[in-house]
Amino acid sequence: MLMAVVDGTNMVFGRLASQVAKKLMLGEEVHLVNAEKLVIIGKPSDITGKYAQRKSIKHKGKPEKSPSWPRIPHLLVKRMIRGMLPRESSRGRDALHRLRVYKGNPKNMNVDTKIENAGFDGISKHVTIDEICRSLGYSG
Repeated sequence: MLMAVVDGTNMVFGRLASQVAKKLMLGEEVHLVNAEKLVIIGKPSDITGKYAQRKSIKHKGKPEKSPSWPRIPHLLVKRMIRGMLPRESSRGRDALHRLRVYKGNPKNMNVDTKIENAGFDGISKHVTIDEICRSLGYSG
């Protein structure tokens, strides 16, 4: 089984996540390090507001059945990549099990995979995953 280590520092999240999802569906094991440094392009207040709204959605009849959105950066990234996989099928569930997301680089893994067309230019309005999580109440 192939293993790819991807660094998320200053990478555009949507572009990186779609290519990671494709690698997972092809059978590769993907380790994503520095997940808190991923960037989402757009107006920061709109982006943080969107995730705050998602977090506040509750079922009226059974609030315990509501969707849960994590506040921790690496779990939020894994949840967002999960949305790009067909997890109703066994292929999609197996692909999700092959994904490992880390905050920082705890195992000092050597980054060996470059994701093309996902680099951030530093000019556009943006917000990092860490800033989104801090706006949701993360304090770690």
